[in-house]
Amino acid sequence: MGPGVYDIHSPRAPDSDAMQIMIDEAQKYIPIERLWINPDCGLKTRNWEEVRQQLRNMVEMTKIVRKKYVA
Repeated sequence: MGPGVYDIHSPRAPDSDAMQIMIDEAQKYIPIERLWINPDCGLKTRNWEEVRQQLRNMVEMTKIVRKKYVA
């Protein structure tokens, strides 16, 4: 399951800490091995600068979550 960690329709771009809060909450209900990190839907409505930054934030947060939950 992949809960959206970034609402692309919002002008607010969450940092990796805000995304991790969402993942920490989701993992209470979804086994971590079945949890995927992704935006809420396609990034096609954003410009390339925004897309690159949000993808970097998602990758950074994913690395943190893997260290935290995966041995």
